[in-house]
Amino acid sequence: MSEDLVTFLEARLDEEAALARGCDGDGCGRWSAHGHTVDFCQVELAGFHPTIALHVALHDPARVLREVEAKRRILARHALSPAVGDPELPWDDRDDCQFDGDLWPCDDLLDLASPYSDHPDFPRSA
Repeated sequence: MSEDLVTFLEARLDEEAALARGCDGDGCGRWSAHGHTVDFCQVELAGFHPTIALHVALHDPARVLREVEAKRRILARHALSPAVGDPELPWDDRDDCQFDGDLWPCDDLLDLASPYSDHPDFPRSA
C-alpha cells in the first residue's frame, strides 16, 4: 500500500486543527455545558438538549488540538518500514510498521483512519 493513507490522515488532522484554531482555541478557557446551555468562553448559547450540550462542550478547541497532536504522534510512530533512521529492514521483504512490525498499514493506522471512512477522499484500498 502506498503512503496515501498517511497523506489522507495528515490532511484530516490539518483540517481539524485549523477548525479548532478558528474557534478561538487560543486558550480562552474551557467550553462547558450547563443544562441546555453551552458556555463558549466568550458567549453562551442556550436551547440545546443537555446531552447535545455536553457533546458540544466536549469538542472544546483546546481539547481538539491536544487530540490532533496525540494522533500525529501515533501516526509518526507507525511509519512504513524501512523509514529514515530505521535500523531494521522489513523481514521477509514485506512492508511493515516500524513501530510494531505488523504488516503495513498496521491496525493502529487503520483505526486512526476509520472515523473518516465516509470522507470522499478516503483511500478505498485502506
